[in-house]
Formats: sequence, C-alpha cells, structure tokens
Amino acid sequence: MSTIYLSNIIKVYNPGCENELKALNVDELTIRDGEFISIMGSSGAGKSTLMYIIGCLDNPSMGIYSLDRNAVMFSNGRSVAALRNKMFGFVFQEFGLIPQQTVLENVEIPLLFSKTGFRQRKKRCLAILEKLNIRHLSNKKCSQLSGGQKQRVAIARALVNDPDVLLADEPTGALDSNTAKDILGIFQELNIQGKTVIIVTHNPLVAEICNRHIIITDGVIIADEYE
Repeated sequence: MSTIYLSNIIKVYNPGCENELKALNVDELTIRDGEFISIMGSSGAGKSTLMYIIGCLDNPSMGIYSLDRNAVMFSNGRSVAALRNKMFGFVFQEFGLIPQQTVLENVEIPLLFSKTGFRQRKKRCLAILEKLNIRHLSNKKCSQLSGGQKQRVAIARALVNDPDVLLADEPTGALDSNTAKDILGIFQELNIQGKTVIIVTHNPLVAEICNRHIIITDGVIIADEYE
C-alpha cells in the first residue's frame, strides 16, 4: 500500500449559498500502511466527511490528496472510481446490502466493477465467506439474516477485492453488545493480518481497540494520539 497524505484539505457544502457549511479543514494528515485508527468526535463534527475523502467517496473542495507522493486528480472521475474500488473497502452502520439479493450476489458486487469473470468471482466470494464463517449463508437472501450476519456480509463485500484499506463508519451502531464484540474482533484480526483499518465512531469502547486516535471537532483535527 502507498502512504495516504492529506494536505490543506477543505470541504465546503453548498458554497456561496445561505446554508454554506465548511465541514472539514485538515492541515495535514498521514496514514501509513498497517495502521489501526479510530476517528472520533460528536455528531456533525466531520468524522464521516473525513472518512469519505480518505476513501475517495467524496472530493475535497480544496487541498492535496496524494498516494505515495502522487496527487489524486479528483476531476478524473473514472480514474478515482477505479482507485476506490481497488484500494478501499467500506463497511457502514446500516450494512448497505440489497435485501432481495443473496449473500453471494451482494458480496460479488465490487468484482463486477473490476470485470472479474464469473467463475473467479464465485471462487473469491466463497473463499471470503468461508473466512468469515458465513459460507453456509451464501444462497440466503440478505433480508433473512440477523444484524450480525448482515454486518459479516458487509465486511465480506468490503474485503472481496483485497483492498489495502478498510474504512468502517459506526460499524457496530446497529448491533447488540455481544455481536458488536464479535465484529470488532474481526477488525482486529484483519489489522493483525496487515490491513489498514480506520473506524469512525463516537463510542470510546469501540475506539479503544485501535492504536491511533484522531479526534475531530467542527471539521478540525484537535488531537492525533498513538498508544
């Protein structure tokens, strides 16, 4: 993986309008290979905006985003989409699954964008489902799953392209405490295996599994601490 570097990143929503909002103002941020990071802050602090820009889901209004000292050109939508699909995996609080599709169909979605052949798609999907102990659910519709099972499917989908970075936005917010503990254990294991893991959360109990803690308030990073 290349080092992610953000410099003078500003994100403004509705620029020039009465409801203009400066959501993010980051002077400098470096994320290195294999880090395990929490991004914390109150609701509306800018946590998710920062995550979306790190994961190339959103583009900054100003500033420099670079990978291994090569600037990412957000104006080239196709290039950014390819980079995002290859390098990042995403896990969200509400899972983001298609309820009437099967587990296997949901997990293979990122592979459709990378033009992977059908047999290879199925092989890779089943392998990742096996790794997360849910291969037996491969033909079940996602609407039939429990919350914990859905989040495992979401993690499988995030991992199927073997991304360098896993980004999770409040991944345990919709889960009971025991299921949340299991899901956090998966993130810990993935980090031990070498994945860079970034978790956006307002919950200190979730953040404490990480070894670097970024705290954001009003779009500004006010603390960046290592354990």
